[in-house]
Amino acid sequence: MGKCLETFNGYVWGLPLMALLVGTGLYLTFRLLFVQLRGFTHGIKVLRGNYDDVRDPGEITHFQALTTALSATIGTGNIVGVAAAILMGGPGAVFWMWITALVGMATKFTSCSLAVHFRRIDENGEAHGGPMHFIEIGMGAKFKWLAVLFAFFAIMASFGSGNMFQINNVVVSLNELIRGSSEPNLLFNIIVGFIIAILVGLVIIGGIKSVGRVASKIVPFMCIFYVIGGIIILGIHYSAVPSGLYTIFYYAFHAPESIAGGILGSVIRSGVSRGLFSNEAGLGSAAIAHGAARTKEPIREGLVAMLGPFIDTICICSMTALVIIVTGAHEVCHVKGELTGMAFSMGIGNNIGAKFVAASIIFFAFSTLISWSYYGDRAADYLFGKKAVHLYRISYLGFILLGATVKIDPIINFCDSMNGLMAAPNLIALTVLSPVVASLAKDYFRRMKSPKERVVSLGLDAPAN
Repeated sequence: MGKCLETFNGYVWGLPLMALLVGTGLYLTFRLLFVQLRGFTHGIKVLRGNYDDVRDPGEITHFQALTTALSATIGTGNIVGVAAAILMGGPGAVFWMWITALVGMATKFTSCSLAVHFRRIDENGEAHGGPMHFIEIGMGAKFKWLAVLFAFFAIMASFGSGNMFQINNVVVSLNELIRGSSEPNLLFNIIVGFIIAILVGLVIIGGIKSVGRVASKIVPFMCIFYVIGGIIILGIHYSAVPSGLYTIFYYAFHAPESIAGGILGSVIRSGVSRGLFSNEAGLGSAAIAHGAARTKEPIREGLVAMLGPFIDTICICSMTALVIIVTGAHEVCHVKGELTGMAFSMGIGNNIGAKFVAASIIFFAFSTLISWSYYGDRAADYLFGKKAVHLYRISYLGFILLGATVKIDPIINFCDSMNGLMAAPNLIALTVLSPVVASLAKDYFRRMKSPKERVVSLGLDAPAN
């Protein structure tokens, strides 16, 4: 999701947090025997609906769960954040972004498998899943304080980087598209904020089923829209693509002199930061959406969930990075908020390129607004009960109006800190409960190797002996 990336690097705990996130991902990668590789194709089959059963508990399909999670992670950071990573760490940062995404796939697999395994389905069929639930249920009631901390940080992050930062980017982009100016206009911003608040309200009032339906339509469209634009530019500059890829791999291990005095650590740190916070692997937020999936097999949802970092970082972020590098925009522009727009303008023409990026930001930000409202209302439900959900949703819409009309840098810095702090309770739980996931995964893959078990798992009658 779109964030102020440098916020995390600006705090003392920024580097320790990154080390903890990557270290946990590496541990889970080995603990689960490289599940992101051996389970990749099976995850695609699950996503396609090969194992769907309407009789299974849950509220949304595997596809809707993934697109809901993706709509929260694919935000303006995929456009602005990648530009920031390249400016801070050079082209080589992209390589470390890829590595972090691959490791993060194991982290997301673990958290989302736990979200289904330890979820609660209430009398109305409503799913209650996510880190706050698998912390309390999986680790025991004595660790409820840790679950409470996660839920509190989730609510704070939903108002900040999931809401105000997103609407602020929508307002800026619409000012450029409609008014032809990046200078704010209070009346225009109020109107935009009011309209977006109404649109978001119409979606979130129906809960996860409504959010899932909308996300399943918006996310594929916006991803295809953005990727096609990138492919067109790469096609026009096809001769520069091989050298662009070489540049990424070369500078992954050789820091440019222009980047932090040529310190390789800046390259790695920038790539790791962008990879971690673009796909949110380790923060635990996506597990809330995947916890509502309609399935009786936790591992299946984990396999679907781990496709998220691949799509978000390996596909979407890489498209942004390659466009910036092959056009050479990073060599002439040093403002992160303008770099991607300049790259697309250099690639397909000034007017078209700038408007394309602005339109993409609007799509990405709007989708993030929708999904983060669900994360926040699930956290509010956990802390205060169902009666608090309605009040939370009204407050969330109010923050949209606020974010559209005020300067939010100090607020975003605080709320992004809350977003980062979500990781601590989640990572502790993932490490403690990893043996549970390893056992579930071993049993699931064993059963999937048996033709009889595969048929039973599809909800069909077993073949006669």
